[in-house]
Amino acid sequence: MSRRAAQSTDPRVHPAMVLDDVVHQPTRLGILTLLAETGRADFPYLKTTLDLTDGNLGRHLEVLADHGLIAITKGYEGKRPRTWAEITRIGREALATQIAAMRQIVERVEQLPGV
Repeated sequence: MSRRAAQSTDPRVHPAMVLDDVVHQPTRLGILTLLAETGRADFPYLKTTLDLTDGNLGRHLEVLADHGLIAITKGYEGKRPRTWAEITRIGREALATQIAAMRQIVERVEQLPGV
């Protein structure tokens, strides 16, 4: 667990400080969210759904895999090579922590006058 995640229960720490840069980046957050919904998805599905280039998607998948948030599997579907991404337990936990922090931020803002 990261230092930030460990501090998430400390009421003195603003929830914005719990956001994880690896997860919070919009494309990576989109990838993790899609994989949480589907469990597993292939490269073309992620590319099309998130409107990304091959290189951009590949780099974001690499970052997520390097942090243990997703697992990459390469294989074949018929004679066509395929790359699949699957969210890991660590990835689900990181996504849940991120969503909880974002909820706290929204709740704080909604309590402000005029919002």
